[in-house]
Amino acid sequence: MLAARARNHTYQLSNCTIETCPVSSSYYYYRVSLPANAAFLALFAISLVGFLATYALTRRAFAFHFAMLSGVILEVIGYVGRIQSHQNQWSQDGFLIQIVCLTIAPAFMAGGIYLCLRRVVYAFGPENSRISPEAYTRIFIPCDFFSLLLQATGGGMASVASHQNRSVKTGDNIMVAGLAFQVFTLLIFMALCTDFALRTFKRYKSMGEDAFDQNPLYTHLRGGWRFKGFLTGLTLATICIFWRSVYRVAELGEGWQGALIKRQWLFVGFEGVMVVVACFALNVFNPAFTFKEAMEGLGGIGSKRKMRKQQREKAPAQSSSNSDVEVAKGGVKIGAA
Repeated sequence: MLAARARNHTYQLSNCTIETCPVSSSYYYYRVSLPANAAFLALFAISLVGFLATYALTRRAFAFHFAMLSGVILEVIGYVGRIQSHQNQWSQDGFLIQIVCLTIAPAFMAGGIYLCLRRVVYAFGPENSRISPEAYTRIFIPCDFFSLLLQATGGGMASVASHQNRSVKTGDNIMVAGLAFQVFTLLIFMALCTDFALRTFKRYKSMGEDAFDQNPLYTHLRGGWRFKGFLTGLTLATICIFWRSVYRVAELGEGWQGALIKRQWLFVGFEGVMVVVACFALNVFNPAFTFKEAMEGLGGIGSKRKMRKQQREKAPAQSSSNSDVEVAKGGVKIGAA
């Protein structure tokens, strides 16, 4: 269907303008709103500056910031494409830029969210989790990468096919499959988060503070408003990304002439607003501030390997220290004799 529309645009509607052709003949079934898309472009640009500034000031949470920055940059590019489409709704380039970039951008943000849960589990105590803290990263990061790969591959195939006036059905189906897998992954993630929260609460009711990790760093962290704010922000961001992903599966699943894709207010509310709220929630309660030094402790990628290395390095030093003590004790005994 998109290929047929592309052929019509290329050969019949290349000279169309808003004044001469109905908007229903363009790639969009509505007049693309300049104020709405300019507002989203400005908001994502602000979020981008926020993440860059936070990492520059703290030098913490590199993987989290890399994921969020990648997603926000794609959002900026996507809304540039939509503004370009406002200028010419019959231009294929602007349409393809926005459909590909805005479709895959939240997958990067979901990856940033997945990286945070591992540290949250360590902050409360691994004993409260049904699976090990490392398992969250090992399960969800590959799933997110697979989802992203499907979406990017499908979007790329659809873009190439559209430019060559061929059917884009295969690319569309792969892209929708990637989105559906992202929804499934987020659903499992939220289920495990809920399970962890319930298990933690039940253990706290029966054991009190002993249910939590007693590391002074985590004890102080849990009592602060910043950490509680971060949990709220992380929850809000997760729900927003999930809601948006469900909408995009439904929208793109109907095809390019479905009912949902023809309604701009749905796109603005369930795509733009949801992702903006998610980004600003993590801007305001950025883990580089709310976790502070804990971001450099257990929970990071490769933290177990680093801990084992530190233990191996300490072992010779402790052995040497013990030998010195024994020699000192022996020396005292000899002197006494």
